[in-house]
Amino acid sequence: MPEDLALPAALAEAAAVGFAWEWDEETDEARGCDFEPYDRFEDPAKTAWWFRLWTGNPDADGGEFRFFGSTGSGDYAGFWLVRPGVPIAGQPVVHLGSEGDRGVIARDLGDLLWLFAAGLGPAEAFDDPASPGEPNDAFRAIAERHAPGRRSPTEIVTAARAEFPHFSDLIDAMCR
Repeated sequence: MPEDLALPAALAEAAAVGFAWEWDEETDEARGCDFEPYDRFEDPAKTAWWFRLWTGNPDADGGEFRFFGSTGSGDYAGFWLVRPGVPIAGQPVVHLGSEGDRGVIARDLGDLLWLFAAGLGPAEAFDDPASPGEPNDAFRAIAERHAPGRRSPTEIVTAARAEFPHFSDLIDAMCR
C-alpha cells in the first residue's frame, strides 16, 4: 500500500476494533454507530470522482481531504488538510453527508478517538454530540493510549466548530 494512503496507527487500531450498528425493530431505533472505516485512506482519484458529483463542480477534486470511512447511507468522514505542515493526525476531522450536510466534528485524531470511546461515530457526533452513545471500552483504551485527557463529545464538537466556523462557507463556494 502506498505510504500516503496508510491510516495513522491509532485510527487503524480503531478500524480493527470495528463498529457495530443495528436497527431495533421493537423500539424503532438504531443502536451503535453507523460507520464503516476503510483499511486505508480512499484513493485520491476516487475522492475526486465523488467530490465532483457531491459538489456539482467539475473543477473540485477534494484534494484537501483524506477520507477514511463512510456510513451505510453514503456520508463520508475524513481529515481536512487545512493546517500547513501539520501531520495528518493533527488535522481536523469532517463529516460530509450524502444530503449536503457538513461540518467539522473533531479538531484532530485524538478528539475523534474520544468520540468513538463515547460510542459516537462521525454522523452521530455531527447530528447530536450530546446523544447518549454506548461507551466502548476498546475504543476508550485506544483513546487513553494515544490522546489522554480529552473532553466530552459536546465539548469536542463545540471546540472544533468554534475553531473552524467557516467550513460550511468553504464547501458552499465549491458547490455549483
